[in-house]
Amino acid sequence: MASEQVSVSNGSGLKQVSVSNGCVKKEVSRCNPVLLEYSSSIRGVLAYLLARVCPEKSMIPIGHGDASSFKCFRTPINVEDAIIESTRSCKYNGYAPSYGLLETRGAVAEYVSSGLPYKLTYNDVYLTVGCSQAIQVCMQVLATKGSNILLPRPGFPVYETACGYSGIEIRFYDLIPENNWEVDLDQVEALTDEKTVAMVIINPSNPCGAVFSYEHLSQIAKTAGHLGIPIVSDEVYAHMVFGGSKFEPMAKFASITPVITLGGISKRWLIPGWRFGWLVACDPHGILKRGKVQEGVEMLMNITPGPTTIVQAAVPSILQDTSQEFFEQTLHLLETAADICYNRIQKINSLWCHSRPKGSMFIMVKINISALEDIKDDMEFASALVKEESVVVLPGSTLGMKNWIRISFGAPSATLEEAWDRIGSFCQRHSNTI
Repeated sequence: MASEQVSVSNGSGLKQVSVSNGCVKKEVSRCNPVLLEYSSSIRGVLAYLLARVCPEKSMIPIGHGDASSFKCFRTPINVEDAIIESTRSCKYNGYAPSYGLLETRGAVAEYVSSGLPYKLTYNDVYLTVGCSQAIQVCMQVLATKGSNILLPRPGFPVYETACGYSGIEIRFYDLIPENNWEVDLDQVEALTDEKTVAMVIINPSNPCGAVFSYEHLSQIAKTAGHLGIPIVSDEVYAHMVFGGSKFEPMAKFASITPVITLGGISKRWLIPGWRFGWLVACDPHGILKRGKVQEGVEMLMNITPGPTTIVQAAVPSILQDTSQEFFEQTLHLLETAADICYNRIQKINSLWCHSRPKGSMFIMVKINISALEDIKDDMEFASALVKEESVVVLPGSTLGMKNWIRISFGAPSATLEEAWDRIGSFCQRHSNTI
């Protein structure tokens, strides 16, 4: 009897089975269902929007966090020279140690130690493939049976995905837009129980553009210390602040509660494609060691790939030799761009922004859906905008904020002015008050 494919119901939908000589063989090749639960990623949503660009107009991509795609945001020559020297030395063509090159770990420890009341060593540092791998390693290590973790809303979706894969329950605490996107600490206390393993903060903020003050960070640390939970501090935009703000590392408060600092060179040095990050245990009282958190990190690092060896070898020079002039020039460009965005938003009736950005390269913008006659939500807003005006923005629902959009201002001033001209025309065209 010939084989044939038939569809049968398994109670939750149809699946294919093979029938051969009267015997039924079940098809076993299928996707892990956890992957399908977390299918809404920033890259996935942006790819969806990019496929709908208006062909008659040049595209303006202000939905992604990669300023390096614009010529005015170029990494300095010393960074390029460092990677060339590393490559041509022929010393770094082999595998690096699991936790990273010793010299590079030491350089990162010195860099992260700046301004701290204690000194980190290479033993506190683990090198990762960008900050995203640091997030994944951290979530996997903290995951215990029945555990939960506190994530900011709005936040960075990679955390949600990493928690889902690791089986950690996610509990969102809110950032308050009317209060410069500060943490709702009362909510943090209400959400925490004996199974809460950590609290994540992102400072400077992606996606809000906020920068937490020393006083607010102190309050966060005291709250976490009182609750008995460590803080995972995502500082990939460290030092990218302007408008009178000052970056304060969360690790300053590690004497109150342990801090796991995540960072990298992707943003400040404008080289996200180099994929170099770090995870640093800031734990002067040894609490993470006693809890075998660092042992867990080391076990995981032994079975996962690390950053490219030639990039690792270039990092000490990159951290030590980059001029302050380069950083100041980048911050000037970002501050000018942030002002353009904030000021232009004030002129569009259907959009609203609670505060001027003071860090990173993002601004969150609220959409007044009731002022638009044929737009029902943020995804429809972004889809129609790219179709009509070729301007790509990120729908806020991807970040946990329905009817908001995230805009990256890591772009030339002229590009942003053109983008806002188009966004203004779009909003006027769809206004229900015409």
